[in-house]
Amino acid sequence: MLHPAVPYILVSVIAGAVGQILLKKGMTDMGAITLSADQIFNTLWRIATNPYVVIGLFIYVCGTVFWLAALSRADLSFAYPFTGLSYAVMVIASFFLFGDNITLQRFAGMVIVWVGVFIISQT
Repeated sequence: MLHPAVPYILVSVIAGAVGQILLKKGMTDMGAITLSADQIFNTLWRIATNPYVVIGLFIYVCGTVFWLAALSRADLSFAYPFTGLSYAVMVIASFFLFGDNITLQRFAGMVIVWVGVFIISQT
């Protein structure tokens, strides 16, 4: 039987991944940022007005709300390992959206994470 926290956890993981993808898109469009004292306010303004970054942060915050709902329903030792799914989601999304390379080691790591989450979900 599915633990009542799992849907909340999965929405949180997906929202976190989508948020990160949008943050990456926004920052890629901006290019390398400068954090020097004379450029910091200009850099922060550019970040704060980038629609991909703003939407990405919003979705990430929404994911956090679902995470809090999950934590109200499950032990942390049960819920937290599910966040490992985000690593696998990000590797796959990065491949399709940004052309990142998926090495054999990355693929093996994803499989190990999936197996681990499956084992934990059975407890």
